[in-house]
Amino acid sequence: MSDSMSKIIRTTADVMFMFIVVFGFYIVLHGHLTPGGGFQGGAVIATGFILLIVAHKLDDFLGWFKKKAFQNFEMSGLVLFIGTALAAIPLGYLFFRNFLCGTGGLFGQVVPYGINPGFLNTAGTIPIMNIAVGIEVLGGLSIIILYMTSGISNHEEGE
Repeated sequence: MSDSMSKIIRTTADVMFMFIVVFGFYIVLHGHLTPGGGFQGGAVIATGFILLIVAHKLDDFLGWFKKKAFQNFEMSGLVLFIGTALAAIPLGYLFFRNFLCGTGGLFGQVVPYGINPGFLNTAGTIPIMNIAVGIEVLGGLSIIILYMTSGISNHEEGE
């Protein structure tokens, strides 16, 4: 981890990072319509951050993104998930009830009969849960990789 990769690899990783993150968000947001969802999309987005760690020095990466930011991602994903589940209770529904489905508002459009044409604002609270899980997985996997690479660099310094 002491040497960074060549300029070509770093530049390619920087460009690919943007595409990987956009693709991950696509997977998260379309999780209720296609295979995928919060976990898969969060893992793809975290892969983009891992690509930056591999292509650049760990110290450079930690200068751009702090570990605390990824801890905050993990915590906010959890809060959004539980908060959405609890939001049904004051409305008179049971915990985790899909209270937005069929309301006509945000994520509440009724799905037409037959093949779903791909409307994103359907499925009620499920897309919100996918977003929450995506944020949680992004934070969790990134923290795991950061601690693993920190341990590797600490081990290399000790030798």
